[in-house]
Formats: sequence, C-alpha cells, structure tokens
Amino acid sequence: MSQTAPSPAPLRVVLYSHDSLGLGHLRRNLALAHALAQDLPALSGRDVAGLLVRGLTPGVDLPLPPGFDWLTLPGVAKGPGGYEPRHLGTGTADLLALRSALLETALTCFGPDLVVIDRHPYGVHRELLAPLRRLRRARPSCQVVLGLREVLDSPGCVQAEWHRLGDTGELRHLIDHVWVYGDPAVHDLRRSGEAPTALADRITYTGYLAAGRARTDRPEALLTTRPYVLTTTGGGQDGAVLVRAALGARIPPGHAHVVVAGPQARARDLADLTPRAGTRLLRCLPGLSLHIAQASAVIAMGGYNTVNEVLASTTPALIVPREAPRAEQLIRARALAASGAVDLMRVADLSPQALSEWVHRAVGRHRDRSHLRRDGLARVARLAADLLAPSAGARGPGPAGPTGPGVRPVPAPRTRQAPARGRPSHQRPAAPATTSPRSTS
Repeated sequence: MSQTAPSPAPLRVVLYSHDSLGLGHLRRNLALAHALAQDLPALSGRDVAGLLVRGLTPGVDLPLPPGFDWLTLPGVAKGPGGYEPRHLGTGTADLLALRSALLETALTCFGPDLVVIDRHPYGVHRELLAPLRRLRRARPSCQVVLGLREVLDSPGCVQAEWHRLGDTGELRHLIDHVWVYGDPAVHDLRRSGEAPTALADRITYTGYLAAGRARTDRPEALLTTRPYVLTTTGGGQDGAVLVRAALGARIPPGHAHVVVAGPQARARDLADLTPRAGTRLLRCLPGLSLHIAQASAVIAMGGYNTVNEVLASTTPALIVPREAPRAEQLIRARALAASGAVDLMRVADLSPQALSEWVHRAVGRHRDRSHLRRDGLARVARLAADLLAPSAGARGPGPAGPTGPGVRPVPAPRTRQAPARGRPSHQRPAAPATTSPRSTS
C-alpha cells in the first residue's frame, strides 16, 4: 500500500518591531506578514508560520494573516530621560532585561528560518543583540534581514545612529541582507548618505510596499453614498495641527469630508474641536487603504504607511509632512512631489483656506502613479523564497566585508521620466544609559 509523503514543515518567520512611538513599524511588518502568508507557499511549496513581535497593543483591530500570531513585549515609551516602561511598574533596566529574555526564548523555541527586523538592527537598547548572537550559533542557516524605510532621516543623524551600533564586523555577521522598501529613482538612501556603510553591498530595493496593502484591512462598508474628501493623520500622535485646519476647510458642494484623527490622538487635543457642517471627525477608521482608494481627494501626513496607501491608489493627494524633530516625512514628501506622485504643503503654509483651495482644485482628478515601483510586497515574497530555497545555501554573505569608504559601488538606480503633473505642488539588555535609537516610524 502506498503512503502519502508527509507535508514539508512550514517555513517559520519572525518579524520584529520595537514600537516605542506610533504604529508605523508594526503596520509595515503586518503588511509583510500578509504578503508572505499569501504568496510564499506557492513560491516555496511550503506553508508559512510566523510571529509578529510588537511592543504595543494598538487601539485598533489589525487582522492577522493565516498561520501568524502576535508576540507582545512589555511596552517602552520615550520619556524625558530616554526610554522608560510604558505601563509595567519596574525600572527601565528590568524592563529591557525582560524584553531581551523574551526575545531570546522566542527565537530559540520557535526556530525561525527568516527574521526580518524593522529599522533598528539591535532593537531598543540592544535588546535584540544577545538573542541574535544565540540564534546565529543555534541556527546558522537562518536568514536575518534588516528592513528599512526608503527615507530614514537627515544623513548626519542617521550616520550617528549607525556609528553607535559599534563593531561593523559583528553587524555583518548578524545581518545577512538589507531590504529597502522604496524606489531608488524617487529617493536613494545610498546617494543621500543615509545607508549603513557596513551593509551597503547587501542592499536590495524592493519597491514601495504599496500594491496589495488593502489585504491587511477588513472589508468595510462605504463611508457615505456621497463623494467624500478624506483627511488622515496616520497614528495620530502628532496630527493635531492638521486635524484643526482640516475641520475648518470648505469642501466642494456635493462632497462630504471625513477627518480621521488617529487611534493615538490625545483626547485633550480633540476635546474642543467642532467640525463644520458636512464634516465628520473620527478617531479611527478601519480599512483606511480602501477608503483612500474610494475618496475623491485625500489630505494626509507623510508617514511611510499612510503614504504607501496613497501610492496604491489613483486618488489625488496632498501631503502635509511633520518637519520636527525628524526630517523623514519632509524628505519623503519632497521626493514624491518631485516625481509627480503627490502635492506638498509645508506646515507653515497650512490653514483651512489653503486646504480649501487645494481640495477644490483636486477633487475627481485621478493621479497616475504607475511610473513608481509599487510592487514591494510581491517582491519581498519572491526575495524570501529565493533566500529560503534549499539551493540558497546555509548563509548569505560572509562576515568579512567592507567597513568604510571602500565599499564596492552599487549600480546607480535607473531613472524614469515622471508623467506630466496635473498641478504644481505646494510648497538597547545593555546598560540603559547607552544612547538608544531614535524612535521612527
């Protein structure tokens, strides 16, 4: 009697984000999890099991893909003196030791084939360093990827962060690959000076994590039967100025206006706000990517995930980026405006009148963004399949390599001509005393 061959064991994936401020890291990894769960089985012939490691519990429902679950670490928050416990009644050193021990146990027991670390290679106060060292000894075949936004911050600030990581040889020993979630024809962090020099030869651009974002959302009913303008701040922890201006904006006749303050908006910032007639103020709106696609126009801040939801659509968009304490959003908005993908308004120019004028020009005018590489989610699944294929070998690049200016040159990105634009744009557990990475989304 013939016997059916047993199914191969699932590929095991861990996606880590430290999550001290905002939902950006978490939402980016969740989008990757959905892409891997959907595409990797067909590409590899194996199912996928995954852990999404997060440092906060968001005040919004985030649906998991099949085979994945959350591992929630005790939270950290930025305080006046640096990182501190978000809720746990202990000191910072005890909290960081606990987080690191939980991470080490998870990596040891789960035994991942692939680990994707969002933005900070060693996490908060190097909490991930000892777990990665043990993982490298126990599972040398595990592929470890550092995932980066296409824009990090001003080059001087970013290079200081990379320098504080220390031993570049160990960094190369622990990090096999770097995926940059963007299009170098729009912004190339190698040319801008933001890329980690020690890992520059391991960088692969995936394209924006834009197309396919809607599968991370639950289907939602239409907001209204009328055409509508949508204003969103992303997570909302720093969007009060935009919310106030948007609530005073006049919207074209026949249109509704939906303003989403964000699940992390402070109650005191919303307490005295009164929307104009025809405008709804919401704290949270599930299925945001779907609503962006259905809107007649969208006004948004410049965080990575919100912008990618915009890029996945043809909806005309005005980006009003945060400009301090980090330059990330402004750099992103400028680059995308120069490519013809969005319009830009500086905070200094923000007012209800300025928003009204933009909306009246923009509603209903679809924006072609097909010149951008927006297939990053599909590309990540293909990259993961290639890394995990049996013929790929035990490890990627070896620990020896460039540690300074002598890095081999990376081919220059291709250039493309943007389409004609419809309108002009407006213009670490180590000692807690060690400097920690800046919280970025």
